[in-house]
Amino acid sequence: MADINQNFLKLQAGYLFPEIGRRVAAFQAKHPDAPIIKLGIGDVTKPLAPAIVEAMHQAVDEMGAEAHGYGPENGYAFLTDAIREHDYKARGVEIAPDEIFVSDGSKQDSGNIQEIFGTGCQVSVTDPSYPVYVDTNVMAGRTGDADEEGRYEGIVYLPASEENGFMPNPPDQRVDMAYLCSPNNPTGAVATRENLRQWVKWARSNDAILIFDAAYDAFIQNPDLPRSIFEIDGARECAIEMRSFSKRAGFTGTRCAYTVIPKEVSGRAADGERVSLNALWGRRHATKFNSVPYVIQKAAAAVFSPDGAAQTAAQVADYMQNAKLIREGLGAAGFSVFGGEHAPYIWMRTPNDLSSWDFFDQLLERAHVVGTPGSGFGPSGEGYFRISAFNSQENVEDAIERIRNGFGE
Repeated sequence: MADINQNFLKLQAGYLFPEIGRRVAAFQAKHPDAPIIKLGIGDVTKPLAPAIVEAMHQAVDEMGAEAHGYGPENGYAFLTDAIREHDYKARGVEIAPDEIFVSDGSKQDSGNIQEIFGTGCQVSVTDPSYPVYVDTNVMAGRTGDADEEGRYEGIVYLPASEENGFMPNPPDQRVDMAYLCSPNNPTGAVATRENLRQWVKWARSNDAILIFDAAYDAFIQNPDLPRSIFEIDGARECAIEMRSFSKRAGFTGTRCAYTVIPKEVSGRAADGERVSLNALWGRRHATKFNSVPYVIQKAAAAVFSPDGAAQTAAQVADYMQNAKLIREGLGAAGFSVFGGEHAPYIWMRTPNDLSSWDFFDQLLERAHVVGTPGSGFGPSGEGYFRISAFNSQENVEDAIERIRNGFGE
């Protein structure tokens, strides 16, 4: 009989979003006529923009006329050049073509990146955080067991609280890898330039690696706020960045993202030699991945075309209008709400001292609205709740009214 990876048994219950799906399905089975509005999982609700659809059709026609087999492991030049020009050069950042690794999703990248680090590396996360950061390091064996509050031995948790604007400073101690997300999922907070300077200074002083998740950069409304950690001097020596087309262009069902690893950033081998993380990830990428399909990469490149940029920006603006409606509507009803200004998520304190899951159940029962319990993102998320702006304005307005009627003061 084959032995299992014992580390999987340390994981707490099931993954957050399937558990939400299970509870909603059970409620629907009992109440088949209940008009449920889902503002839970951060999935887009708008169709692909016309410029993207047109590019996909053209790519399919091209593949019908000429073979396009395995693509370049890092991505086709027509996409990586567009990324370099629009996502980086436009912000004053120079990125080389072979520092970009196109993939089929930031979720995969944020989970897989830990493979190039030793299992003895200590990890830090802001708490609450995207569950993949913690769970994949648990699976790899970097932690001990979880305590009663869900904190794993060996992980340094940095509470993201109302007091620090849900964007904590670096730890007081040295760790090897620190995960950051801005705009933040789940809290909706965004890092300032000064905050990121502190993190880069800390990482360089402690020979640590920052893993920076910028999947929601397109939702930043203030152009003076940093969209990339590489806008900060010194970040090329200590940071890895991940970005996605999922939310900025509706690719959750299409799948395309990319990771940037500068050649300067390095780790340490057992003999003390410095080793390029770009080279390690390149080796891993080539071994385990056969490139994103040609049709999808053509679609992603269309996001940067004049029509694609305008159309996807309009979609982002619609979602951000929803976020504003939720933030202002629930705030006026007496709820304590945060975020929603530079991210499609509103982070709210649960009413009446309810636990996150108790509020989830009561919200579903009373208002037929689905959100996400804050405790599913980490121990410091207990007592909070995430509301997503991904839906139609009509449904959002209806949901706000239902929540106000069910719980408002």
